[in-house]
Amino acid sequence: MTIAIINGPNLNLLGKREPAVYGAVSFDDFLMTLRERFSNVTLTYYQSNVEGELINEIQRAGFACDGIILNPGGYTHTSVAIGDAVAAIKAPVIEVHISNVHAREEFRRHSYVSPKAAGTICGLGLEGYALALQWLTRTA
Repeated sequence: MTIAIINGPNLNLLGKREPAVYGAVSFDDFLMTLRERFSNVTLTYYQSNVEGELINEIQRAGFACDGIILNPGGYTHTSVAIGDAVAAIKAPVIEVHISNVHAREEFRRHSYVSPKAAGTICGLGLEGYALALQWLTRTA
């Protein structure tokens, strides 16, 4: 089983960016932990700050992988095109947000991805990725 993790803008700064909101662990370090915890799953990882590059990767992984964990970052609230890319692929997508977007600014409460995703996990920190993996490994 192959699961793609795709992270959007500014998530390359995890561990440095607003640690009170996003934690003090880099995603690369957390990815090593995920690979150890889910050693029976092949995890691919892609991060970009560029909307079109994220769409290209969603499309690629959506037909090559068994599932996708997607954290579109700020594009969650602005990108119809990312939502459309999720709708266009066959792999199930779990939308993940590290912070509780519903407890933050009003504009963060709308997602163009959620209606197209199999599910959404938010506010549980990096552990949300592990929960998404658990679900995908049971259903994908």
